[in-house]
Formats: sequence, C-alpha cells, structure tokens
Amino acid sequence: MDVLINKTYKKYDRVSRYGNFPYYYNVLDDKYVYGTTAYLDDGTPYVLHKVTPSDTLDTLALDYYGNPTFFWVIADFNRIQDPYESLESFEYIKIPSFSNLVFKV
Repeated sequence: MDVLINKTYKKYDRVSRYGNFPYYYNVLDDKYVYGTTAYLDDGTPYVLHKVTPSDTLDTLALDYYGNPTFFWVIADFNRIQDPYESLESFEYIKIPSFSNLVFKV
C-alpha cells in the first residue's frame, strides 16, 4: 500500500516559487504533506546559528530578518520539511543571507 496518495497540485495566482507545487495525503500520519518545486541554492551565503532550547523557525526569522513569516527561508535552506519540527536535533542551523537568496533551477 502506498503511504502517500492522492497527489494533487495547488496553483497560486501570484508569482512565487510555490506557483505550482505538489501535495499528498499521508495515510500513516493522517495529514497532508506539501512538496516544494525548487530549493534555495546551497551556494547562498549563510551564517551558522547555535541552536538554543527556545529557538523556533519563526523566532529565528524574526531575529535575523525582522519578520517571522520568513521562517520558510530558514526551513527550506536547512531542508526542514515540517515547519513545526523542533530544532533540538540541530546543534547549529544555517541562516541564509536574505539579500542573496537564489533558487536552484
């Protein structure tokens, strides 16, 4: 039995890297899993942040970018699929330079 079923694509009317991305239903977790169409380029300059117990993706985005809604930039660059995932498994996390963001083609 396939774990991921009902592959569908969601479209947005605005220009975005999420212009057309796949999502699946995970029968084991009983939730939807969203895919990405392109990751941030690994060559993007970044700084290493030593993770503390209180760190979350949105607090890091607020600290580094001044806006917590850019949490996805940090998640994407570190290949974190679940934005609610605890960062306790990370000793350090990469914070990409916001002004130099480049997506892989």
